[in-house]
Amino acid sequence: MKINREKMLPFLLTGFLILLDQMVKAFIVKNWPGEGVFISDVFDNDFLWIIHVRNKAVAFSLGENLPEYLQPALFIILPLVVLFFLVWYYFKSADFSRLQRWAVAGIIGGGMGNIIDRIFRPGGVVDYISIKFYGLLGLSRWPTFNIADASVVICGIILLFTIMISPKQTQEVLDEQKN
Repeated sequence: MKINREKMLPFLLTGFLILLDQMVKAFIVKNWPGEGVFISDVFDNDFLWIIHVRNKAVAFSLGENLPEYLQPALFIILPLVVLFFLVWYYFKSADFSRLQRWAVAGIIGGGMGNIIDRIFRPGGVVDYISIKFYGLLGLSRWPTFNIADASVVICGIILLFTIMISPKQTQEVLDEQKN
């Protein structure tokens, strides 16, 4: 299996996201070591807070009440298997467009950023971004998240959107707009 430059280039994003995510988390932990520490109301309007919290579970604290012996398998091993499969499929397949390759690289970077926390940071994943949600879905604030989480979500949406709209459909839309 020959690995070409075009497939390797998006992994610069993976490395950048892991590095940025870990640097910001280290900064938060070093300067505000206590969990639940409010750091800043960024715009002084209650919209964006920086606050140090730890997530011992996965997204939205799902799995928080699972027995401790199950958590490593579900929160470290399973995500590693999924990321390994994603990397394997990425290199094996020729189906990904350029944008999809960058989206996959962003998902891998974000996923690895949180797995690194689960393995090396006692107390769980460091989260620090809290956004006011104005009562939507019954939430006054969106659950606190980090750069890795944002990367997985944004890149996942991009990947899903580009898979749902195939290149042929995109070309048909463009052709219709010309007429």
